[in-house]
Amino acid sequence: MSYRLLCVFAHPDDECFAFGGAIALAADAGVDIHAICFTSGTAGSYRGTANSDTELGELRRAEFAASCDILGIQHHEVLEYQDGKLEHANFSKLAGELVQRIRAIKPHVVLTFGGEGALNTHPDHTMVSALTTSAFHWASHPKRYLELGPLFAPQRLYYVTTNFFLPERHIPAPAPWTVTLDVSGVFERKQRAFAAHTTQAPLMVQTEPVFREHGQQEYYTLAASILPQPAHQSTDLFEGVAE
Repeated sequence: MSYRLLCVFAHPDDECFAFGGAIALAADAGVDIHAICFTSGTAGSYRGTANSDTELGELRRAEFAASCDILGIQHHEVLEYQDGKLEHANFSKLAGELVQRIRAIKPHVVLTFGGEGALNTHPDHTMVSALTTSAFHWASHPKRYLELGPLFAPQRLYYVTTNFFLPERHIPAPAPWTVTLDVSGVFERKQRAFAAHTTQAPLMVQTEPVFREHGQQEYYTLAASILPQPAHQSTDLFEGVAE
């Protein structure tokens, strides 16, 4: 039996931009990886050749699928919620979407954003953090969403965090990390996955120097665990996780 990893994102390109190294390493280790993306990214500034939101959504879903294939994500899904508007959505309904999937997928580890909304402090990222955190806890709760399948408790919840900031952006307050991943061996693969998002090419050009300088490591915070334990530094998201 291999480990199962569930990654929860807000937009196509989150999977490579923020989490690509961790995902590629997990794929190379034989982890069964599932990805859920809440929106198709139609509110983005960069639209490629799209002439409408419908066309842009179709393009970005295809780009997401291509990126997932490069990173080694075996199962991926884009939900149909409105980009840039997650903070106004029905929280209980969206959390239920995740509870249902956690109970079906039965991930050992769940990976998502921190509450600050990542390097660009995007409100959709903050909402996905809150939704995933709630679903992580509620999936095993005997009084929550009993109609959505048998209870299941993932073992770990991690938030992506950072040791640097983007220039000319609002400075977030990221969580201190407990896991440092050396992603230098999969860094070029992470870049190729980002390049699959052709509509976002201008963003890639803008951020390329920053990620060339800082992209050899990724940092994660252990946000929740089913076992009480002291915080300690690790180099493996699955250290101590029981199969």
